[in-house]
Amino acid sequence: MTGRPRATNTNKPTGNMIRDSALGLVPETLGDYMALNRKVWECGPLTPAEVEIARLRNARRVNCVFCKSVRYDIAKADGLSEDKVAMIQDDFRESALSEREKLIVAFTDQFLNDPSGLTEQLKASLMAEFTSQALVHLSLVVAHFSGFSRCAVSLGGMPDELPIMEVSVPQ
Repeated sequence: MTGRPRATNTNKPTGNMIRDSALGLVPETLGDYMALNRKVWECGPLTPAEVEIARLRNARRVNCVFCKSVRYDIAKADGLSEDKVAMIQDDFRESALSEREKLIVAFTDQFLNDPSGLTEQLKASLMAEFTSQALVHLSLVVAHFSGFSRCAVSLGGMPDELPIMEVSVPQ
């Protein structure tokens, strides 16, 4: 897919996939990133399954092979199944996702495509379903995951596909 990596961590492996990735080349920022990542998962009004829906939709749109193959254990424990993950496709509006989940996918798409272009209908639906705090959290979730998945894609070296793997929120 992306050919040879443009940045490779040649340090001794730690067993932590984030620290062992190219991100580990900047340890001065990695700890803060990992702390922010944990807060995004654990400290907002969205549930872990809702965060994962937005993260996976972003991964699909950005085409981050790694991000598409990862499933966070915290989201699975919150009830996110592979059947539900399979519904986070372009035809999500006709899927069995709940209306709230469909709005998360629609908002993620809009945020990634044209964040200022929300239709009046989408705005009204979002405001009817989510608190202001939840909408801010959703915005931060999408911005966070979009930034880091785009970083991974731009650094290159990803295979064409990976198996589905379960991971924990990095410490």
